[in-house]
Amino acid sequence: MPNVTKEQVLSRLKDVRHESIGGDIVSRGLVSDVFVADGKVFFSITVPADLAERLEPLRLAAEQAVKSIAGVRGAMVALTAEKKPGDNRPSPQPQPGPGRPAGAPPEAQKPGVPGVDAIIAVASGKGGVGKSTTAVNLALGLQAIGLKVGILDADIYGPSMPRLLNLKGKPQQADGRLLKPMEAYGLKVMSMGFLVEEDTPMIWRGPMVVSALTQMLREVDWGTLDIIVVDMPPGTGDAQLTLAQRVPLAGAVIVSTPQDLALIDARKGINMFRKVNVPLLGIIENMSYFLCPSCGERSDIFGHGGARDEAQRIGVPFLGEVPLHMEIRENSDAGTPVVASAPDGPHATVFKAMAARAWETIRVENQARETAAPSIVFE
Repeated sequence: MPNVTKEQVLSRLKDVRHESIGGDIVSRGLVSDVFVADGKVFFSITVPADLAERLEPLRLAAEQAVKSIAGVRGAMVALTAEKKPGDNRPSPQPQPGPGRPAGAPPEAQKPGVPGVDAIIAVASGKGGVGKSTTAVNLALGLQAIGLKVGILDADIYGPSMPRLLNLKGKPQQADGRLLKPMEAYGLKVMSMGFLVEEDTPMIWRGPMVVSALTQMLREVDWGTLDIIVVDMPPGTGDAQLTLAQRVPLAGAVIVSTPQDLALIDARKGINMFRKVNVPLLGIIENMSYFLCPSCGERSDIFGHGGARDEAQRIGVPFLGEVPLHMEIRENSDAGTPVVASAPDGPHATVFKAMAARAWETIRVENQARETAAPSIVFE
């Protein structure tokens, strides 16, 4: 297969034009962030904000033009909008419906994923707290209680699922457009790590991250699932806001370690989800304590109980404590998560119990909404 170059991409894009922009998109300087990896092409097209809504055909034309290049296996194109200098008019905001707080996007603007009953986010305020390991074991825990589960690796810059699940290879296309998710331990999995090599840096601005996330969620043939677990990147940036505002999340799980520094950042994640009206399913304290494998002595390396105290303080469920243990780390590095490799062990039992608590919260919330819905009585 021939190697595709940035120059080839730009050359082909010179054929893409629209009357609203007065020329082709390359000569007008609208193309940026061109990135080519493993036959996949990623780039963004920046257009005036007042034209963005009617220039979707331009984005599709650019995507098709690039796909026609020999050796291109796929294209991901983001249409981004820039306001003119001095244009301080706010973007039009939808009006809240009855019973919805101001600023909350209406449900009609947050379509679900076909065939998927619920989507939850596993998030943290900072990196290094074991969020991805927790997410994959929670997904397996949900599967253990009889659910059909998928997992979306939303960390574009540092995807972990290929390594955590020992998955190699590239997703296949289902019908020329949709991608088939990879599978491991009964989970359906999608990650940017499947589309580019492990050591390839994703040097992208926010709009490309948003486009990639949207396509990995909506342009994947997930089939019929009870739930998708989204392994969020750390922090409170574009990825978190995109999913919270565009996807009807059933809830979010916050992962933190016990010490104050981690809890400070966890609070930011909690407050972000509250601001965008995403229910909090609970907080998990990871690396909660260490048991010496030789003598059995317990050491609270990062302190202990901080996440539990925080959950009580803000009134959200505390899902449980996960110890700092060699077995969890070794199995994660080997791509054999502890819930799958030792399903009857003490660590798997902890993850399965937390998954059951989170699912019960979702079930209760769903029942409450159904009960609150008005009924029509014919007499």
